[in-house]
Amino acid sequence: MYAQILEERRQSIGTGGDVGRTRSIRCETASVSGAVSQRACVYCGARVVLNPITDAFHLVHGPIGCASYTWDIRGSLSSGSELYRNSFSTDLQERDVIFGGAEKLARAIDEAVERYRPPLIFVYCTCIVGVIGDDVDAVCRSAEARHGVRVIPVKAPGFSGSKSTGYRLACEALMKLLEGHEWDGEREGVNILGDYNLAGEMWIIVGYMRRLGIPVAATFTGDASFERLLRAPRARLNVVQCAGSMMYLANLMEETFGIPWVKASFFGLEDTSTALRQVADLVGDDEIRRRAREFTEERSRETAKLVGPYHGRLAGKRAAIFVGGGFKAISLVRQFREMGMETVLVGTQTGKADEYEVLGRLVGPDTVILDDANPAELERFLVERGADILVGGVKERPLAYKLGIAFCDHNHERKHALAGYEGVENFTREVASSILSPVWRHARG
Repeated sequence: MYAQILEERRQSIGTGGDVGRTRSIRCETASVSGAVSQRACVYCGARVVLNPITDAFHLVHGPIGCASYTWDIRGSLSSGSELYRNSFSTDLQERDVIFGGAEKLARAIDEAVERYRPPLIFVYCTCIVGVIGDDVDAVCRSAEARHGVRVIPVKAPGFSGSKSTGYRLACEALMKLLEGHEWDGEREGVNILGDYNLAGEMWIIVGYMRRLGIPVAATFTGDASFERLLRAPRARLNVVQCAGSMMYLANLMEETFGIPWVKASFFGLEDTSTALRQVADLVGDDEIRRRAREFTEERSRETAKLVGPYHGRLAGKRAAIFVGGGFKAISLVRQFREMGMETVLVGTQTGKADEYEVLGRLVGPDTVILDDANPAELERFLVERGADILVGGVKERPLAYKLGIAFCDHNHERKHALAGYEGVENFTREVASSILSPVWRHARG
């Protein structure tokens, strides 16, 4: 298994037969230099979490390439402002690197306030700023005093850690936004953390909550706005969908505001139904619990009837998974199992040790489990394990197509929802149409 694998990578790769039983996967460490990791940088991690705050002005203090790298990369939808779809940059040049870019940043903030009047500005500091040492904190404090607008620095030079570091910085920026908005009144409803409204998925989850009679105070950060986020301290419970990006925020909010949290996945029939019933048990009365039970039973029957005809054609097919976080990977393994498919490869960019142990118990003994993979490893194991489809993100798509393997985007750019009961239908149809397409006979030939 380890032939042609970098020696430094061996402890980050295992199988279902040993992970969680005889050893743990090495994870939450810096990527191996030269391995061409599939991870994104610190700045990207922070930007993708904060970008769906729709009426915020997202200003990248750095070269223009950093702004273009994350410009409208997610299929996050908005019910209000579209300002977040723009990418603004101070476009630092050689002269700025030599003499400093603080004055240029101050002028950019002044122009943003004059032209767009945003209620909130995030200033992302990328690698160059981390090297030249602009006093961005001072610039942001001065701008807040001048304009009466929240200006929050996000110091995220890409070399300062991994994508997970960026998630943490984004959570700290959100807590800074919530400072001074403690709530002493009666708490009601939930906050939904870690859904970014890709293809409208946040709207699906919020719709479920309303159907059960559970108010939603704030959403982090899909279809979020400045005013709605400030309502977050009023909630009784934080429902954490993407644990990789939002567990840190959930813990901070519990410490600061006393709001407990629960992990909840809305991917797959089993996990969606479990999540809704769990939330109803924690925040609802007997009537809400009854609604949750009846709603999940009804929707499960309807969805199973719709996707049932596909299962016979998918049974025995082999799936590979490489996604951002371990919590999503666990749900996908269960979802493929619901389809009668076997998961032969599963990996993540930012998974935790306990998540890999769960994966080790869920998959077969020969299933490859890996953290922070590189393209060479993915290619080798996809071929070796005979995968019929790869579920991943935009960086993995070309690799799958090159190998003649079907692909499903379960990350940034997709245009149809994969969460909730509607998502089960969409995902099953996409997997079936991708795997069963006749094009692969010609591609592999």
